[in-house]
Amino acid sequence: AGPAKFAIDGNTSGIYTDRSTTHTALAEDPWWEVDLGTEQPIDSLRLWNRTDNNLHTRLNDFRIELIDAERNVVWDTRSTTPPNPSTQFATDNTQPIKFASAFADYHQNGFEPADALTGRTGKEDGWAIGGQVSRPHQLLLVPHETVTVERDARLRLTIEQNSPHVNHLLGHFRVSVTQDEHTVRRSQLPSDLVAILDRPLSDRADDAAEQLASYYRENVADELKGERSQRRQAEAELKSLTAMTTVPVLRELTENRRMTKLQYRGSWQNTGPEVTEGVPAVFPALTGPSPNRLTFARWLVSADNPLTARVLVNRYWEALFGRGLVTTSEDFGSQGELPTHPTLLDWLATEMIRIGWDRKALLKTIVMSATYRQTARVSSADLAADPDNRWLGRGPRVRLSAEMVRDQALFASGLLSAKMYGAPVNPPQPSLGLRAAFGSSTDWKTSMGEDRYRRGIYTSWRRSNPYPSMATFDAPNREVCTVRRNITNTPLQSLVTLNDPAYVEAAQSLARLTLQHSDELDNQLGYAFRRCLIRPPTETELSALRTLYEDTRAGFTDEARATELATSPLGELPDGIQVRDAAAMTVVGNVLLNLDEMFLKR
Repeated sequence: AGPAKFAIDGNTSGIYTDRSTTHTALAEDPWWEVDLGTEQPIDSLRLWNRTDNNLHTRLNDFRIELIDAERNVVWDTRSTTPPNPSTQFATDNTQPIKFASAFADYHQNGFEPADALTGRTGKEDGWAIGGQVSRPHQLLLVPHETVTVERDARLRLTIEQNSPHVNHLLGHFRVSVTQDEHTVRRSQLPSDLVAILDRPLSDRADDAAEQLASYYRENVADELKGERSQRRQAEAELKSLTAMTTVPVLRELTENRRMTKLQYRGSWQNTGPEVTEGVPAVFPALTGPSPNRLTFARWLVSADNPLTARVLVNRYWEALFGRGLVTTSEDFGSQGELPTHPTLLDWLATEMIRIGWDRKALLKTIVMSATYRQTARVSSADLAADPDNRWLGRGPRVRLSAEMVRDQALFASGLLSAKMYGAPVNPPQPSLGLRAAFGSSTDWKTSMGEDRYRRGIYTSWRRSNPYPSMATFDAPNREVCTVRRNITNTPLQSLVTLNDPAYVEAAQSLARLTLQHSDELDNQLGYAFRRCLIRPPTETELSALRTLYEDTRAGFTDEARATELATSPLGELPDGIQVRDAAAMTVVGNVLLNLDEMFLKR
C-alpha cells in the first residue's frame, strides 16, 4: 500500500497514514527508481525517511545511484546511517572539513589555536595544511577526514570567530598544499599518537606501545582489513537494532501506593478497614525494616518458618517412594490431607534447614535409611492391610517418570547422549501419517546424529502435538501447572516399549553390544541382563533367555526379514556380526528392555 509516486509528491511528513510513504513492507533488496524524462544536472539530493513508530531505522544501509540515458552509473554513494528525518547528498562530493591543531604552543600567551578553519574540496585523496602567522610559531592544522584537492581546484577558507583573539592570531597567514606521502599519512594520525611518535623510545610512557599497536590493528594493517569491515558492519547492525518490546520490570512503589481495604462478601462496594502486608498469625511474623517482597522472600526460607522446607522434602519423598508423607503434595492447606508421619516430616524439614538446603545430602539421608532399603516384596496379608504402603511397611515399588522410561532404555543400550544444554530435539516416533494443520514446518522431523539420543528432558514439546511415548506414560499436557502426576498402568504402555522405533533401535544397539562382548552365548546373555537390571540372572532366567534366543534364531529362515529386524532403523551391522545372530539377539534385547524390573524400583 505504498505507491512509488508517494516519494515525489512533495509530502515529507514521513507518516504512513498521511500517504507519504513509498515502501513500508520488509523485503529482500528493495529498490525505487525515478525517471526524469531527460538528462538534467543534479546538484544535490535530499531523502526523507519514515518518522512514525521509530521505523526510520529500517533504512540503515542503502545506496543511491545517478544514471545517464544509457543507464551507466555516473555517480553513486552509500550510507549506513538512516536519515532521521532527512539527509542531503551533494553529487559533486563537496563536503565541509573541520581542522584541529596538532600543536598547542599558542596556549602559552593565553590564546586559543585557530581550530575553526573550514574547507570544501572536490575528490577524495589526502592533504595537509600548514598555517603560518606573524608570530614565530608554526601551527599545523590537519583535517578530520581524508580529502584531496584537484590540481586546478580552488580552496576557500572561512574563519569562525570562536575566540576574541582569532582575528589577531590570523591577521596574516599562508596556506600551503602538499602531496608528500609521509606528510599526508602523518596528518591522518590522531594528535596523541603523533605526540607519542615524536618522543624517543626512552621517553615514552609504558602503555605507548600498546596504543600504537591498537591503532595499527584497527586502522592500518592490510591483513586485518576484512575483520575491520566485518566489525564496522556488525557495529552498524547493532546500532540499528531497536527493541520491538520491552521487558516489564516489577518495582516496589515508594510513593502513591494503592490502598487496600477489607471487602465483605456479597457486595464489592461494601468495604471495611484498610489492610496492610502481613502473614497469617499461625506463622512467625515478618521481620525486617519494611514488609516488602524481599522481606517476604527471606521469611519464606527462614529457619523459623518450616513450611517451605516441609513442602520441598515432601516432594523429594514423593519422588523416591511414589507418594508423599502428605499425599496431596500440591495442597498443604485445609483442603489437603494430613501427613501420615507428621513427626518424620517435621524432622526432615528442620534437617533440610540445618544442612543449608543441601538437596543431595537430603536425598542421601533418605535412601540410606532402613525404611527406603526395605524389600518391595509383600505378603497377601500386608497387601490387604496396606495396599498403598501408606505406613511404609515395605520398600517403594515405583515406576519411572515418563521422561526416564526412554532414557533408561537408551542408557542400557549404550545410545544415551551425555550432551547437555542446547535447543530442543526430536527423537524418533511412530509415523502415523498425520500432517500439521498449519503447514509442514510444524511437522515432526526426527533429529539426526547424537541429538536423536538425547535425554527426555530435551525433547521438543507442543501442547497440540506432544511426544506420544511420554504422553502414554502419564506426562502432563502442560496446559496447567502440575505438581503431582497421576500414574496409570495400561496395555498401550506395553505396546509403546515393544514397538516404538526408539525402543526397537535401543534393542538393536543392545544386541550389538552383547554379541561383541563374548563368543559364548551364556556370557552374552548374562552381560545383556546385567546392563538392563544391574544384577546377574538366576539359572531359571538364563535358561529362558537361552531358549528364546535359540528358537528365534532358528525361526529366521528369511534373511531379508532378519536383516530388517537387525538394521532398521539403527543402520548397517558392524563387521563380524551375523545377521541371524543380530536379529535373534535383538528380540532378546527387546524382551529385556520390556521387563517390569526395567521400569519399577523394587
